[in-house]
Formats: sequence, structure tokens, C-alpha cells
Amino acid sequence: MIGWALAAAMALSPAASGDAPPDPAQIMAVPPDLHALVLKQVNAPGRSQSQRLRRLIDLMSISPEGLRLEYHDDATQTVEQAYLNRRVNCLTYTLVFLALAREAGLDAYPQEIDETLSWQQRGDIVYRSNHVNAAVRLGAQRYVVDVGSSFVIGRHPAHIISEQRLLAQYYNNRAAQLMFQDDLPTALAHADIAIELDPTYPNTWSNTGVLRLHSGDLAGAEHAYATALSLDPEHSSALFNLVALYKRNGDQKREAQFQRRLDKVQSRDPFHQFLLAVQFERQGSYDQAIKRYQHAIRLYGDEHRFYLGLARAYTAMGNSRRARRALQQALALVAGKDETAHAQYRTMLEGLRATDPL
Repeated sequence: MIGWALAAAMALSPAASGDAPPDPAQIMAVPPDLHALVLKQVNAPGRSQSQRLRRLIDLMSISPEGLRLEYHDDATQTVEQAYLNRRVNCLTYTLVFLALAREAGLDAYPQEIDETLSWQQRGDIVYRSNHVNAAVRLGAQRYVVDVGSSFVIGRHPAHIISEQRLLAQYYNNRAAQLMFQDDLPTALAHADIAIELDPTYPNTWSNTGVLRLHSGDLAGAEHAYATALSLDPEHSSALFNLVALYKRNGDQKREAQFQRRLDKVQSRDPFHQFLLAVQFERQGSYDQAIKRYQHAIRLYGDEHRFYLGLARAYTAMGNSRRARRALQQALALVAGKDETAHAQYRTMLEGLRATDPL
């Protein structure tokens, strides 16, 4: 996952600086051994572009003949680092694929999915992320290469981004990870490079605001959040962080002003409504969970997991009829697309019918 959107409220004491950020030219540099491997397994004379693409995908695979790259959420690395330790996340996998596609003479480019249902909480920090993948043009055909396609829930289709933005996301990711390690000076150094590479990316500005807040620089944090909102007036993380900042400062007028803007954005965000529903469900407030699941479905009715959550909440409330109806909707959405989910939902549906056939 990449493009962390952070939300935090507490200042920390900066830790000692770690290693200096790598130069942008190092991020996608292909080491000699990997270059030789591509020449041997992908670029044999006489192979067509489609054959080279197939060979490259085989090389990126977990088969014995492939690189056997393992997925780890925190594995934001350079291409060389990923080759040495065989660890990748979505961002690193995309960096490696694009670098090797270039070696293979393929027309490949990065893509981003801005809004995904992916979040974590570590201490007082909430991380919400977006997603990148790669696409390849072969004549009139376009192919998507995505290590996270099976678990990424996206509200909108992927869109093409520049390599500059992709590299900025590397530094943005590393900044977030370094902040979690309490290495604020090195995190800020990474954030500065991310902004230099792509000053129009609101996520980096919002995240930089969090870093500055944790460093005790409230004015710098406010400026960074405001810059993020100038680029995207509905950036939910920047709005959330400004509300927290003004609440901390006792500025009730501005707190209320930005809270109204945040409420408006979140009321239209199906993923936010889904996360609220999950929280209510975990608390045992099933009637509130049902309302939020229904709201999420009204905003975005094509996500089968929204219906699954609704079915769970109805089941907990003892309403088997409506639970079955929600599961039938989930089944319809995954039919022909996700065999594993389809089998799971069918089993659940049969279980409900067995316990309450009416």
C-alpha cells in the first residue's frame, strides 16, 4: 500500500536521525545481477513484446524460476533492496516491474487508485492508504499487472500517474514508516524530497503536516494542511487534522468551520460509512451498524463486502430474512469474478436457510 493519509494529534520528541534518504535516481536502478537475469530469462533474441511480457510476469512470480517476491505491507524499498531480500508491497512491486519492463523494452507506466478501503491504527496515528499498480501497452491492448488486485477495494478505477509522483510516493511511504519509528528528522527529510518531486500531491502535504505537528511545529503543520486543501478542498485527512489542530489550540470558530466541511465530505464517503459500520458492529450496536452499511451501499452499491457486513449485522439482530437478501446481493456481485468469495457466501446463505428456511 502507498500514499499514506495520516491523522494524528500528539507531539513526540524527535529521535536521532537515521540514514539519509536515497537519491531519486537510486530508487529504480537495476543492479547488475538482476539486469543479467532479465537478459537471460526475458530478452532472448527473437521474442515478441507479448512473449517478453509473459516472461517478465513469470520472472516476477513466486514460482521456483521467479524472483519469489513476498508481500509485506511495510516493504517500501528500492528495486535493489527488493531484489536482495525479496520483500515487496504494492508500491515496491510496481517499482520493480516498471524498472524491469524498461529493461525489456516494454511500454509500461504506473497507475494509482486514489480511494481504497485500507486503514491501520498505530497508537494515536490512523493510516489510510491508496494503491498503485502497473499497466503495459501492447499495440491496441492494455494489460494491468497488480500484486494487490485480490484484496484492494477501490471506489474509482485506476488512473495514470507520472513516474515523478510514483517516486514521490516512495518517499511519502518511507516518511510515514520513519515517523512510526519516531525518527522525525529523517522522516521530514523524506517528506521534503517527496514535495520537491511532486508539489501538487495533497497526500504528501497532509502527511508533512502530521510530521511537523509531531515535531512541535504547529504553524508548519497548519501551513501544510492548508496547502493540501488548496490542492484538494475535500481531502479528508487534511480536514480531520485541521479540526484536531484547532481543537487543540482552543480555536472553536475554526474548529467548527472545518468540522462542518469534514462532516460533509465523510457523509458522501462510502468507505468512511463502512468503517463506522464495522466499528458499531464490533461494539454490538447492530442497529447503528445496519444504518451505516445501508448508507455505504446507497453511496456505492457495487461492493460485495458492504452487503456481507449488512448480512452479518442482520444475522446478529436475528433477522434471517434480510440477512439472506443481503447475501444474495453479495453473491450477485461476485458471480463470475471471485470464486472464493462466491463459495463463502453460498455456504453462509445455505447455513441461514438451514436454520431458518422461511
